[in-house]
Amino acid sequence: MKRHLVSAADLSRDDALLILDTAEELAQLSGRAVKKLPTLRGRTVVNLFFEDSTRTKTSFEVAEKRLSADVINFSAKGSSVSKGESLKDTALTLQAMGADAVVIRHHASGAPARLAQSDWLHGSVINAGDGTHEHPTQALLDAFTMRRHLNAGLGKDLAGRRVTIVGDVLHSRVARSNVHLLTTLGAQVTFVAPPTLLPIGIRNWPCEISYDLDSVLPKTDALMMLRVQRERMNAAFFPTEREYSRRYGMNGIRMAQLPEHAIVMHPGPMVRGMEITAEVADSPRCTVVEQVANGVSVRMAVLYLLLGGVTLADAAAAPRTDFVETAQ
Repeated sequence: MKRHLVSAADLSRDDALLILDTAEELAQLSGRAVKKLPTLRGRTVVNLFFEDSTRTKTSFEVAEKRLSADVINFSAKGSSVSKGESLKDTALTLQAMGADAVVIRHHASGAPARLAQSDWLHGSVINAGDGTHEHPTQALLDAFTMRRHLNAGLGKDLAGRRVTIVGDVLHSRVARSNVHLLTTLGAQVTFVAPPTLLPIGIRNWPCEISYDLDSVLPKTDALMMLRVQRERMNAAFFPTEREYSRRYGMNGIRMAQLPEHAIVMHPGPMVRGMEITAEVADSPRCTVVEQVANGVSVRMAVLYLLLGGVTLADAAAAPRTDFVETAQ
């Protein structure tokens, strides 16, 4: 396995399947009385969050503790960062404390890559979201959820499946990571959004573009709704919330146009009534809560492979029942 996880584009098909298969095995632990493994005992993992987060931060912390790592939660608010300390000095401080891995979320695109490429840290760097760039573990848990519903089984990919991603693609790091990973796994990705919420150069991405949500629903296997990220906007990108919801919101009428096997996804947090109605969000076909649970298993798999001393070749060749048996 690679030393860092900065971008979903860095993952080959074999890398991605190894993470998904490992997560599938680790997911079995959630139903056991003892959910902890000794794999990362004695290792220190720092959660370095420069942006607010609930799901991602909590999910990583649960994953780290289930692998018996020593966890340090570092928030920019109330720290030396708020006094003007640079990312380099923060990283050097963490290295001096013996951090084996840093899970970083940063408002600046490229910050995790800068950290990984520098000599400030000797441990692994895991990108938990950087600006409008990428969020690779979110893409992995999304792919994990899709595979369970659409092509279940170890070693299976998403070949031939059609994934439609709707909404604020311009500001979405989730969309960028998903288009890389899903195409690597063989899926066909279609973005649906108003022209103002599509980034420049998107025609060069490995995806299709549509401005009409209703036309793509009948041939969609997995529909992912994105939140409109007003905190990243400095202009009006659409007339009104009502107009956006009318053209690009998911409701019960549109859900009925989906094939019976199709699922509705959302990376969260959801804005009910705008991009998704309560009827859809609370439907059995909506996987939002399931995605949160799957996020723990996927992040455990990433930490296990990056820090557990397992190489890609060794992990692919050896059975992965050892960590399941250890928890019994």
